[in-house]
Amino acid sequence: MRKLLFILSAAIAFVTGCSKQNGTPTTALNEMVDTAAAKLEYSGPLMNGNEGTVMGKVNIYLKGQSYQLELKDFSVTNGPDLHVYLSKEIQPVNFIDLGNLKSTNGNQLYDISGTPDFSVYKYALIHCQQYDVLFGKSELVQ
Repeated sequence: MRKLLFILSAAIAFVTGCSKQNGTPTTALNEMVDTAAAKLEYSGPLMNGNEGTVMGKVNIYLKGQSYQLELKDFSVTNGPDLHVYLSKEIQPVNFIDLGNLKSTNGNQLYDISGTPDFSVYKYALIHCQQYDVLFGKSELVQ
């Protein structure tokens, strides 16, 4: 019986761990892409992951030789250790970490280092790294 209670408590802590309202700033951002100098290459709507609610759109822009990811009209349920990933899969196994999520809402920009193959890295993810929980996903298409 104790073992069952321990397992149940651990499962509840794991599931609710990333939904706590801490860790990620909540101030709305309004970072903008210079669309006169950048070309939209890929985009896709954000959809809910396994935890919380997410809304908005992901855009990938090419400016010169570098790429930038934009979260447009974005909002997500808060959680600790939220990151932005480019990933080969919906559940991140092979991914590029673009860094900590800057805010739970607003327009945000993330620089992408190198020149990833977007036919392979075709998902943008909002992921809780600490608890390995997916908050949001977007399949990127041309």
